[in-house]
Amino acid sequence: MAPRKNFRNQAKKEVKPAAVVNKNGVKAEATVAASGGGFSSTKIFTWFMVLALLGVWSSVAVVWFDLVDYDNVIERAKEFRFNFSEVLQGKLSAYDADGDGDFDVEDAKVLLGLKERPVSVLLREAKEESAVKEPDDSRDEATHPYEDENNAIDMKGELVEKAQPQQTVEESKQYNDQPGSLETKETVQLRYNAEAESVPEPEADVESVLEPEADEESVPELEAEFVPELKENAEEQPKDKLKEKAKKKKPKLLNKFEKTIKTEIDAAEKLRKKGKVEEAVRAFETLVLQYPQSPRCRYGKALAEDGLAEKMLSNDMLQKAIGTYKEASELPNATPDLIKATLKKRAERQQFLGRMRGALATLEKLVQIFPEDVALKNDLGVAHLLIGDNKSAKRVYEEVLATAPSDGFAKVHYGFILKSENKIAESIPFLRDGLESGDPGTDDGRFYFHLGDALQRMGDDSAYKWYERGHQRGHFASVWQRSLYNVDGLKAQPWWTPKDTGYMDLVKTLERNWRIIRDEAQSVMDKTTGLFVPEEENLREKGEWGQFTLWQQGKKAGESCRSVPKTCGLLERFPEAIGCKRGQIKFSVMQPGTHVWPHTGPTNCRLRMHLGLVIPKTGCKIRCTNDTRAWEEGKVLIFDDSFEHEVWQDADSYRLIFIVDVWHPELTQYQRQTLSPI
Repeated sequence: MAPRKNFRNQAKKEVKPAAVVNKNGVKAEATVAASGGGFSSTKIFTWFMVLALLGVWSSVAVVWFDLVDYDNVIERAKEFRFNFSEVLQGKLSAYDADGDGDFDVEDAKVLLGLKERPVSVLLREAKEESAVKEPDDSRDEATHPYEDENNAIDMKGELVEKAQPQQTVEESKQYNDQPGSLETKETVQLRYNAEAESVPEPEADVESVLEPEADEESVPELEAEFVPELKENAEEQPKDKLKEKAKKKKPKLLNKFEKTIKTEIDAAEKLRKKGKVEEAVRAFETLVLQYPQSPRCRYGKALAEDGLAEKMLSNDMLQKAIGTYKEASELPNATPDLIKATLKKRAERQQFLGRMRGALATLEKLVQIFPEDVALKNDLGVAHLLIGDNKSAKRVYEEVLATAPSDGFAKVHYGFILKSENKIAESIPFLRDGLESGDPGTDDGRFYFHLGDALQRMGDDSAYKWYERGHQRGHFASVWQRSLYNVDGLKAQPWWTPKDTGYMDLVKTLERNWRIIRDEAQSVMDKTTGLFVPEEENLREKGEWGQFTLWQQGKKAGESCRSVPKTCGLLERFPEAIGCKRGQIKFSVMQPGTHVWPHTGPTNCRLRMHLGLVIPKTGCKIRCTNDTRAWEEGKVLIFDDSFEHEVWQDADSYRLIFIVDVWHPELTQYQRQTLSPI
């Protein structure tokens, strides 16, 4: 036989085979012509190709040993478009899925979806794809100032939340590996968040909390509500103001060195944008090891860790991201835009975790670095409000309004602070002008609520115009029902009967034992004991109103219950009451000459029971919406305090009632367990 190296040439010639013996025992020689029955070069080549392919796919078979899904193999072959001529020639790099330079069992596992592709390969492919799409970096930066920059990073970020399934405002803002609620004692007391029977506690402005992260081509300086606000208020805003807002620039996140590794950064960033957050974290960790002084690489690592925290619902991972944000901001040669983006993101995530003082410190640092940035000062003011420091917040907004007197965000917050100081008349123009500005961050139910409330207290009927506008904007369920922390779809009516609620046993227990409850309440009313405390929610126009609390946010006040053991014992078997995390159980005494302003409770998740204990014959009444009623001793009144209600005490002696909040009967058991306290 001719040597292998001459195989192709030899195959072209006529072949004279050895003699064979036919069935008659006669030797015969046959010349194999082109039309004969021998092996042509084409057939030999075909058999060689078949053998080569069998060798290749035997690697696949090894994956299952003696079981091969041939249909899947065929489909994968089509998917990856194997070039069989390359297979024959040993050029398998195009199918080298694990990047080790050959095609073997490990490659087959990757191609068949049994194993993940290494980060290095993913980065290489993303880099190659980015290189095709990226503009020429050699162009004049003065002519194309933003084309050499990385994609703008959305400042709202938002957890993105999706990422996790969207949470209602009632749900906890923290992830599942760190128990606790964002609503701390400080924020519970915070008037920015909630006046216990008027406005609910605020949520950290992270929303969050978790909407999908915006495309990174968006401009980070714009608030999430900017686009709809701009559209809805376009006719009302001056054209020059619209142009000013529309001309926001993309941030410059890359320093000079980072422009030389932009393709590598973009490749890792592409993984994050596609939701491959684990791979993105590994990719950015690799870049950080290669370029430890690159702020952009570390910022990308923080963003990827942030996304992974969302996916894992892990506070620990989010805390790690917060630390990485800090590292990125402190590296030398970080661009001003990257420092701003990084620290803003860090402050948002700190607020998400309830680290309000940490977020405040981060924002103070931002304002020191960028003292001319009004938006940062506005955020700093909110951070002060979130820890209950209204005085510092007021000072911040006074500074903003001194330099930007038309800033709507500063106006509504400044008006809010004035109203919390009971400067009702002074607060109205700031709240009204701020809402009318349509500026981002002003379209908030709290500001409609407080403007209407201020106008009501001044005797101005235009309050209901603002309530109606708040309703039209989706902040209130109706003009009458103005709670802000709601569960959609619950039955809404101002007055309820015991049968409507389904809590007949509780009502009967209260009414049967009303004298026992009354006697214990009167025993702690003795002024020498000082157990009743004045109402501190700024709801009174005049008079005296004291309260004695037994349960608050589903938690028992042990010391108080020791003073009235029989009353507390009666309630222990009613979880709809003592387990109501959005309510209270308390005695309420109101002296003659008291008037309580019209107000609403913070949530539609509860109903309020009033048991009459000591009721003067005349002069005491309560209005809910446009229906006014009176208490009776030993009888329970039930109403939904998320509707506007008002109280008068014009009798000659005190009025004493027992207040028991219960869960709205249509809430599921799961909702009762998971709704955050108020």
